[in-house]
Formats: sequence, C-alpha cells, structure tokens
Amino acid sequence: MDVGDHTADAGHVPVMLDRVLTLLAPALGVHDRAPVYVDGTLGMGGHAEAMLEAHPGLRLIGLDRDTTALERAGRRLARFGDRVTLEHAVYDELPQVLERLGVPVVDAVLFDLGVSSPQLDEAERGFAYSYDAPLDMRMDRTQSLTAAEVVNGYPPAELARILREYGEERFAQRIAAAIARERDKAPLDSTRRLADLVRTSIPAATRRTGGNPAKRTFQALRIEVNGELDSWRRALPAALDALPVGGRIVVLSYHSLEDRITKQILAAQTADTTPPDLPVPLPEHQPRFTLLTRGAELPSDEETTTNPRAGSVRMRAAERVREAT
Repeated sequence: MDVGDHTADAGHVPVMLDRVLTLLAPALGVHDRAPVYVDGTLGMGGHAEAMLEAHPGLRLIGLDRDTTALERAGRRLARFGDRVTLEHAVYDELPQVLERLGVPVVDAVLFDLGVSSPQLDEAERGFAYSYDAPLDMRMDRTQSLTAAEVVNGYPPAELARILREYGEERFAQRIAAAIARERDKAPLDSTRRLADLVRTSIPAATRRTGGNPAKRTFQALRIEVNGELDSWRRALPAALDALPVGGRIVVLSYHSLEDRITKQILAAQTADTTPPDLPVPLPEHQPRFTLLTRGAELPSDEETTTNPRAGSVRMRAAERVREAT
C-alpha cells in the first residue's frame, strides 16, 4: 500500500479478507487432490492463515522477498506444520519455485501488492516519510541497491523520469533539479532531508492539498529500488500460466500503475482473439480466463473506516476457463 498509510502491527487486518476468501474458495475443490494455494506476497501471513483455517486440506506456498516478513509469518503459521512451505523469493520467481518444489499446477493465487505494515512501521527501513531514517527502501535487505544510491547516483534526467513515471509527480523536473543541487553539497542520506527537500520544491499552493507532498517521490523511489513494476509484468502472466481450468487468482493493488498493468494483462487473457473477418468464433481463440469482478472492485465504506490500509485498494480477480493451446 502507499507509503504513509499504515497501522501498527497489533492492528493489522488483512485487506478485503472476506471477499478474498469468497472469491478463491470455489477453486479449491475442483480437482481430486489436495488443493494448492500460492500467496505471492506473504507479508504478515494474515490472508494465508485465514485460507489455511478455512480449508483444512489446503497446502500453502508462500513467497516474500523480505526475510523479516518470512520469519514473522513462519511463526504465525507454524501450527499448520507441513501444510506450509515458505520461500524467500520475488513473486516473478514463481515458476522456478514451483519447479523446485515439484508442483506443476496451483489452484488459487493471491497477490497483495505494495509495502507491508511492518516495512512501514520499522523506521530503519526508510519507506515512510513520517520517520527520520536512512534512505533504504529495500524490501529484500539482501539486495544491494538502496534509495540513497538512487537519489545520490542517478543523473538528474533519470531521476526526473522515475519521479514522473513511477510517482506520477507533476513537479518531477523541479524535484530532480533540487536533489542534484543538494547532493552536490552533501549526500542525501535521510528520509527527513529528502521529504523536506521535496516539500520546498513544490509550489506552496500545491502543498496545501493532496496530503504529504513527498508521498509520490517516496513511491517512485520504492518502485525503482525494488523493480516492482517490471517484476509485476512478469509475475502475473507466470501465475496465470500455473492455474488449471477452474483455478482462480485475486490481485490487490494500491496505486494506479500496478492496477493498470493488472487490468491490461487480464484483459488480454479474457479476450476472444478470433480474427474479426471470420463469421464464427474459433475454439482455439476463445478466452482462457473470465473476469470475476466488474472492473476494479473497491472495499466497503465500513472497511475503509475500520482499516485505513484498505483506503486505496483496487481488487481484480479471474478464473481460468480454458487450457492454453
């Protein structure tokens, strides 16, 4: 979810939990074997725990790039024993994970994209502009690239592109120029310094509306550091390929860039590709998936009131209806 929209661990509530359970349940009794559920963004394990409780024969394969998240989720899910397999991996590595585990198909997949509550709440991770911390923003702390390296090492034109494309920041050029001037004096190494610099780079009239002016810059840097959009473009098709007929997928997105990619990929998979000049649809060109949601489904007003994390979520879901040819 977007940086800044976070709650304490103790108050963590999985987003749109009941709806996720309802959408995925029909996929879990289709085949004559123990069903397999992939949580591609395990996080704190809230959705996974609910799925394991609701379906006693279910096997979970949980992925997360954050080793801290895996440790915490592992403790939470320990009572389910060998029904749980946790993997330190980015979600676009799903095909390699499944091959290594000897799992040819999975029945249900969930992706809850964005930053998890613990990542935001741990000041030293550097994701949130509300704390002063080192400019880090790595979801996987075993990787080398940090936000500080991006801010201090990228050319101004590249910084502006990232802010414009990944943060949808109108004042990308101004902010990038200000960063370049500031880092010439001394490296930018703290979240507070960067947030203050962004605020002073944006016209005063704009600063008065739309929340913290650093929000878009922090989002853009986080996406760049973690390669989120490129990974997502690979991950979603891979997950769809792993589903058999009757298999289902649910995606929770928290900003328009992720949701746009999701919408485009699902649209391609749910389209009839019969050439328009042919009088009848061709079986091999029929859609491989059908949408389970009408457009992007939003959380209820009640949920957004009680669970601030759900405020910006957009949910899309689909079911495989035809094998690939």
